[in-house]
Parts: sequence; C-alpha cells; structure tokens
Amino acid sequence: MNKNIEQHVPIVTAFLSYLLEERAFSEYTGRCYGVDLRQYLVWITEEQNLTLDVPSESAAWQRYLQGEKEVAGHVGPETISEHIVSADTEYLRSFLAYLAESNYSPATMARKIATLRSFYRWLERNNCIDSNPMTLIRTPRQKKRLPKAIDVEQVEKLLSAPNDKTLLGARDRAILETLYSTGIRVSELVGINFGDIDETGQAIVIRGKGRKERIVPLGTHAMASVGHYLEVLQQNQISNDNDSPLFINKHSTRLSTRSVRRKVSKYLEQVGLDPSISPHTLRHSFATHLLDNGADLRSVQELLGHQSLSTTQVYTHLTTKRMRESYDQAHPRAEAG
Repeated sequence: MNKNIEQHVPIVTAFLSYLLEERAFSEYTGRCYGVDLRQYLVWITEEQNLTLDVPSESAAWQRYLQGEKEVAGHVGPETISEHIVSADTEYLRSFLAYLAESNYSPATMARKIATLRSFYRWLERNNCIDSNPMTLIRTPRQKKRLPKAIDVEQVEKLLSAPNDKTLLGARDRAILETLYSTGIRVSELVGINFGDIDETGQAIVIRGKGRKERIVPLGTHAMASVGHYLEVLQQNQISNDNDSPLFINKHSTRLSTRSVRRKVSKYLEQVGLDPSISPHTLRHSFATHLLDNGADLRSVQELLGHQSLSTTQVYTHLTTKRMRESYDQAHPRAEAG
C-alpha cells in the first residue's frame, strides 16, 4: 500500500486534485507533488509505527471538512491525517533531516520543501490547521544554474531526424519544429487542438499555466511541417474537428508529455546528440537564440508565457556568458599576460 499511499489518504488526494483542477498544474507536475508527499506519508507511518487505515483516513478528512480538528477521547494523533495536521516545525525539521540523509541535491531538497510549503499553505487556507508550521523553515541556498541551450547546428540536426514520409514521422517533425519555433512547454504542446492553429496568420493559441491563453507565432519551417502533418492526417482520414487533439498517438488519442519526451530521446540517440537534452532544452534554446539575435526581453517573456520578467532574465545571463567567452577567445588583451 505504501507504493501509492498518497492515493489513499483523502487529505492528500484533495490537495493534489486542487493543484490539477484549480491551479491547472500539468499531470507531470501533479505527479511530482504526489511523489514528494508520498515520502512524507511513508516517513510518518514508519516513524509512528502506523498502518494505513483508509476508512479512518476518510473519516478524519470528513471531520476537517466540518471544522472539527480534534477527536473526543483521542489522547494524541491516531491516523496519518492527524499527524499531518498536528505537525509542528520541529516535526517537519525531523522529516527534512531524514531526507537529507539521502544526499539529495540542494535543488531537489528545495523542491521537496516547496511541496510541503504549498501543502501546508493549502491546509491553512482550508482551516485544517491554525498556523502553518512551514513558515519558519528556510529553503536551502542553491547555486544559480544557467538554463542549458544547444546551438543552431545541433537544433537543425535534431529537427531533421524524423522521416516525415510516414504519419508518425510527419507528426514527430511537426512536434520538434513547433517546440523550437515557439518555445512552448511540452504540457502546452500536447494540449493544442486543431482549432488552435491559425494557418493564415501563421500563429497558434497556447493555453499555459493557470489556463492563461497567449498567441505565439509559428515560423515558416514549423508552419510547413505542421501543414504537411495536417495533409498526412487528412490522407489517413483522421478527425480534425476544432476540439480534437492536434498531436495524437497511434490510437488517435491525445499524445502524452511522457511520449513526447521519449520521442525526443529517440531522435537524440539517432543523430548522436547529448542524451541529456530534453524538450525543455529546445525552450531554452529558443529564448537564447532570440536574445542572441537582438530580440527584446519583454517580447521573449510574452512568447515564453513567463509571469515575471525576472524569470526570463536568466537567459540574459546565458547570452552574457557566451559574449564573455567570445571576448576571451578573440580579444588580444582579454587575458592577463
């Protein structure tokens, strides 16, 4: 039962549903939150010598929904849910100390802390707890990592890998071209429907985080690849209603983010590129190449769908780093002699 314990504790499943339904998080992000909380639940069961009792967990959640925080006759917490809501800062620090023994990177620890912070903030907002025990816990400092980007030659090599004479090859070519041409997230890519494509204006409607819509232009090469893919779909008599998914699998249902990542890995291996490159690397490369060629930061922010300009500014550090490397290589007095 511990394998997917987060799916059997209603106080947690309600939080995960909130992330997907109200916050419009992608399924992938929701799963990441679920995995982080699974570790917390397993730790509680082991630390308190508890066995998961689903009816008791459901009853506890019903009590919290009705505003009852304590159970008459209970001396202390008796369910996982009760341990969650009675946790204080020291209890959570004990859990984080346990996680630290696994030697996670600062970035991973920061993500796990962010999951707990978000979970307890939600519990506080829903009146399950009186105060948030995570407010006194700091996130570990991380080295600022620059996003990874690949050069134009490597991008061209990757984009030309699929055989677009076949239906699936035409689809994969259109996927790769669209990712690089628009800089959209994989979750946004798989959410595109036929009705989102504006062939005349060479643009596409994207629904981003929080279901916010934005219109992004499609470059000539990407538009040609998408157009070719649409023709192949038509030849195969596949539905192209406005609400039908654009990128489909062999069963004619919407392609998953995991499938897109697998396809990218397949083509990277096929052309001999670094296997650590991911679909998100194409997003980073899109932004970096735009800024390298003189695009202004605000435009790139809008194209990427970033809420904050500071998120986009990380790419200016990348282009500055590249300029510095070029300067050091080319200028006769760049190095102290």
